Amino acid sequence: MTSTHKACSGISLPLSGDKKTMPPELKFGTKTFPPISKCDLSSVSHCSIAADLDGTLLKASIPFLYYVLVAIEAGSLLRGLIIILSFPIIVIACIFFCDDLAGKILIFLTFSGIKVSDLEIASRAILPRFYAADVRSDSFEVFDSCRRKVVVTANPTVMVDAFAKEFLGADKVLGTEIEVDPLTNRATGLVKAPGILVGEWKKLAVIKEFGEALPDIGLGDRKSDHDFMSICKEGYMVPKDHSASIASPCRLKNQSIFHNDNDYHHPLPQPRSTLITYIHLRFKFILSFVRVYFNLSLLKGIMRSALRSLS
Repeated sequence: MTSTHKACSGISLPLSGDKKTMPPELKFGTKTFPPISKCDLSSVSHCSIAADLDGTLLKASIPFLYYVLVAIEAGSLLRGLIIILSFPIIVIACIFFCDDLAGKILIFLTFSGIKVSDLEIASRAILPRFYAADVRSDSFEVFDSCRRKVVVTANPTVMVDAFAKEFLGADKVLGTEIEVDPLTNRATGLVKAPGILVGEWKKLAVIKEFGEALPDIGLGDRKSDHDFMSICKEGYMVPKDHSASIASPCRLKNQSIFHNDNDYHHPLPQPRSTLITYIHLRFKFILSFVRVYFNLSLLKGIMRSALRSLS
């Protein structure tokens, strides 16, 4: 099979089907990083930053529920339920195989056959309200203090691009690119090479974006983020903290998702509770028709019995 090469800052990257190898000059040894609480913004002037999204800029480290929301809004309730029922398979793939496989399964179930225009609408109209309720204040403060801000994420770019740029003030989103059928303008459910943007592929994406002027700060929350953090001048880990404070809505770059002033004083709904309510309401709507049907049938039977007794 013929290999194609992509140059990145003088580094050639071979890609051949599913077989992926990284140039040896991009491999770095293991490195430890201090927690984000050690980042002193008052003493150093930082120009650029590259930050992960899930678990770093966002409090939630697992984006599963956001995929379900996109599947329901851009697709259908049935698609959302299929993804929910497939959760055990995705978890098994993540634990016993790799994050790459789990991500590909989730992306295929969520995006396959959906119009790109519908995905963009859902990503602009639905997801920002839920993302905004999950932005960590400590990591966002560091992110917002830099002049050039880039988000590096394994999520599909089409899913997070609008929120990252309009609400977090990101200049660029480096994410997984999904394949689109040019004839139908629908997502195929597959991802473009090199695949899911995790580990060393995040590092390569950062090198390609920044060139020789590598980021001053790198933010991540897991071991797979160490690859791109290791090439930044400074790297900080965002530890998992269920009690971590959420950034105030008025700190975000865009408040168009808030309908009135009361939204600034009340917390936004969390994806999990809102998703359950959303699904429950649709089932309740369907159930109401079932109830009407059986009630009318029962009423018709009672009326027939009454007429027979009268005759």
